[in-house]
Amino acid sequence: MSSKKDGLQTINQIPPKHIAIIMDGNGRWAKAKHLPRSSGHQKGVRTVRKIVKHCAKIGVDTLTLFAFSSENMNRPSEEVSLLFKLFLTVLKTETKKLKDNNIRLKIIGDISLFTPEIQSLAHEAERELSNNSGLNLVIAANYGGQWDIAEAAKKIAFDSADGKINPANINPLLFQSYTALASYPKVDLLIRTSGEIRLSNFLLWDIAYSEFYFCRTLWPDFDEHALDLAIEDFHARDRRYGERNGED
Repeated sequence: MSSKKDGLQTINQIPPKHIAIIMDGNGRWAKAKHLPRSSGHQKGVRTVRKIVKHCAKIGVDTLTLFAFSSENMNRPSEEVSLLFKLFLTVLKTETKKLKDNNIRLKIIGDISLFTPEIQSLAHEAERELSNNSGLNLVIAANYGGQWDIAEAAKKIAFDSADGKINPANINPLLFQSYTALASYPKVDLLIRTSGEIRLSNFLLWDIAYSEFYFCRTLWPDFDEHALDLAIEDFHARDRRYGERNGED
């Protein structure tokens, strides 16, 4: 199933094409260590670096990370401001590293609520990394699954009103083409850290046939070995896509 190499657990099987992660537990990690919440978020960024690098190494096609939900906007203003500043810092410091590692970047979500500087840096980073051919890194920022579905429905309604599509031809495949992840492989594996067992409005359309993996590890402590364990569990699943496997 697996072997040790360079001190990391490596997967001998083909990894899932698309892994999505709800990165949960930064605040609880900081609280347990009697540190400010900002320390948890900063440690969480370091975990992101490790997981992105590992996914690229083992051949994952697309990694989608839930960085900032639309519901996070309801948190105390001080924490929202901190998350905005952290996102800005990451955009400034990580783009070159992503380019050097041949990683493409896509940011999904309603970023219109971010500052003009963040919006500009986000678009600039996407453009700068658009010609890379390695791992697709998708960051969901101010994103919600219901928002994504509503936006897709709105675009379909406009195109229908303009005569670009026939309402009678609307089906799941057409609808999918209007969602935020339309150009990426279907999500194979959804991971949530910290022990919480819920989806928190993440990729509701895209995870219809995904495998779910919930672990108690807080996101700042999640590492390459923890990801490998999730992938091993994924390979042990019997993915039926609603069909029977021949057994009664």
